[in-house]
Amino acid sequence: MTRFALLERLKAVQRMPKYQGRDITTISAILSNQALERHVEVCEQAAGVMIPPEEPPARPN
Repeated sequence: MTRFALLERLKAVQRMPKYQGRDITTISAILSNQALERHVEVCEQAAGVMIPPEEPPARPN
């Protein structure tokens, strides 16, 4: 997943009641993409957001 997509997901979670009044986005400036992805997942889980896993690429016939 691209860094841009991860930041968009994080911004969406930031607007949820669980995180209102808290800043969960500033830390993203120093996180690697892998660490940012984990941060987004943890925040989504804490907020009760269920994101379906990414579909694996289709196999050619």
